Amino acid sequence: MWNMVGLILLGMFAGALSGLIGIGGGIVMVPTLVLLYGMTQHQAQGTSLAVMIPPIGILAAWEYYREGYVNVTTAGLLCIGFVVGGYFGGAMATGLSSAVLQKIFGMALILIGIRMVLTPHG
Repeated sequence: MWNMVGLILLGMFAGALSGLIGIGGGIVMVPTLVLLYGMTQHQAQGTSLAVMIPPIGILAAWEYYREGYVNVTTAGLLCIGFVVGGYFGGAMATGLSSAVLQKIFGMALILIGIRMVLTPHG
């Protein structure tokens, strides 16, 4: 029972962060599923990706769209690329060991974080 409640709360937290700052699945759900729920890196990533199948971000995206913050053309092109890239990325990831995949994931988070902190924005 508490496991289900925890997962719902995790989903709510990831969804709130997604709507607030555009992150959620990769940065919140994957590490939590590995560290607190004992999933392998593959299981956590696959589960996080499965969450994206329904249009979960539609309400948050709608709010941004209403305020004029969505470039529809760019979003559409990114969607096309995301579908194709997701297929090939998934195929590559399933061929790696969980330990290697976890290290790649962690390094990506660190490098992205450093870049965002050090890059001046206007």
